[in-house]
Amino acid sequence: MTDTPTRKLYWDDPHSDEFDARVVAHAERDGRPSVLLEATLFYPEAGGQLPDHGVLDGRSVVDVQVDDAGRIHHVLEGELPAVGTLVSGRLDRARRHEHMALHTGQHMLSRALLELGKAATVSSRLGESGATIDLDRELSPKTLAEIEARVNQVVDEHRVVRQLHPSPEELAAMDLRRAPKVDGAIRIIEVEGFDLTPCGGTHCTDTAQVGWVRITDASRHRGGQRVTFTAGPRTRRVLGAESEALRSLAARFTCGPHDVPAAIDKLERELGEAREQLGATRAAFAKAQAAAISGDPAVASLDTDVATLRALAAEAATGSRLVVLSAAVGDAFHVVATRGPASTVDCGALFRALAERCGGRGGGRPERAEGRMERAPTAADVAAAQG
Repeated sequence: MTDTPTRKLYWDDPHSDEFDARVVAHAERDGRPSVLLEATLFYPEAGGQLPDHGVLDGRSVVDVQVDDAGRIHHVLEGELPAVGTLVSGRLDRARRHEHMALHTGQHMLSRALLELGKAATVSSRLGESGATIDLDRELSPKTLAEIEARVNQVVDEHRVVRQLHPSPEELAAMDLRRAPKVDGAIRIIEVEGFDLTPCGGTHCTDTAQVGWVRITDASRHRGGQRVTFTAGPRTRRVLGAESEALRSLAARFTCGPHDVPAAIDKLERELGEAREQLGATRAAFAKAQAAAISGDPAVASLDTDVATLRALAAEAATGSRLVVLSAAVGDAFHVVATRGPASTVDCGALFRALAERCGGRGGGRPERAEGRMERAPTAADVAAAQG
């Protein structure tokens, strides 16, 4: 096996999607057979960026990884091409373009986050479904909106994105966003007049190719903040899906897309009023029906919903009376045990004893307990649980 690093054609022209190269060795990576080429356009997974996919001499390239020696392993479906063979490779162009847009967008966002938000990028990940930047501090929604606007301004300015291979003296004079993570020759990605960052990934060659950068979420993460974003083709897919969802809601509310928030506000108000009316009706019903619940302890299984069951139990628990009510819910029973203000029964302990007899679980305080049981407790069960 050769120890010579694979030549990185993807650095020479990130927009190329076809190449020819000779197989120099067969190898193994993470327990899977792989092919080593003298040169490749396939970018290996590294720096938070996923690997390229495509085909190599008609065989699907399902993974690309790099080892410590700089050799790039191509994991294929099917038989490996023979060592010494000249093979032709073709990238999944759509996947490469999306990765380029996301990676360049991440550089631009990290620069704007630092300049406008004073937040340093701790790490980044450009995943299959989500791209994230982890920050060392939290930023407000207002600041994040300003940062997004700044990045898209740079997108619209068609700034050149180029790779630089500076000498040690030139590197020392550069205003880098972060220090290099490796020694030796350093590759710098420059977003003209905006950002300088050491990076080995694939990037656009013009900021306009990034398309629309959009921050879709921000949440607390390990003492800082995780920002989720989209760029390039992924932004179009995300916005398209959101637009379709909004149009679907608009159709259901029989209004225009821009009127959906007002329609939801109206629905929430009506729902709140309906809940208040339902609560008042339930309380009146419970008061009227509580008189029909007899005995002390009062034990009954009722045909009602859980909320009404609770209201009935509370209404029936007067004086020193103990009340144990149940109602069928699916293939089990919801059980409520409560006591009157003059009672000293420990409802929590009683419920646990009933659960052992009737099969179930739940609990609560001495004043009140509830949960699910396999069968409805009877008066005999309550007497046994108390005894």
